[in-house]
Amino acid sequence: MEAVNCSCQQRFTPVDDLRPLEEIVEKYRGDRSALISIFHELHEAYGYLDEGIMEELAKRAGYQLSQLYGLATFYTQFRLEPVGEHLIKICHGTACHVRNAQGLIDEAQRTLGISPGQTSPDRKFTLETVNCVGTCALAPVVVVDGKYHGRMTPSKMQKLLKQYMEKGGTGGDED
Repeated sequence: MEAVNCSCQQRFTPVDDLRPLEEIVEKYRGDRSALISIFHELHEAYGYLDEGIMEELAKRAGYQLSQLYGLATFYTQFRLEPVGEHLIKICHGTACHVRNAQGLIDEAQRTLGISPGQTSPDRKFTLETVNCVGTCALAPVVVVDGKYHGRMTPSKMQKLLKQYMEKGGTGGDED
């Protein structure tokens, strides 16, 4: 399975609805120090910072497009590509690392056919590694769509992902 990192198959074309952008630009009109706040709100409204939205923001708020991309690519919390239906975050903080987080990453890559930072071609899954999710007592931890799964093993990881793949469902409850 080849990973896709293009915006050619978006589940939503943000430029189709510019109302959130217009409201956000109006809210911060004249406040040149508010760009990060604008990005956060655009991210919330659209799920990521779409190329068309960035171009419209540059036009409507008087920013240089290069300035917008420079800031958006500096901060890792901003996405320039849409995420999959299911967002899988594997903690790779110290406690998770020493309890085999790499084994979970390897299993996710085998099962999903994508690497961290990639989205599956069918846009069902996005795989990420994160530095810490703050649940060290449950290490290693995987977060799928905001639901925490602790004390994971590669075999539990495979089972969890297959549940999402087969049913598109909630993935079942783990320890």
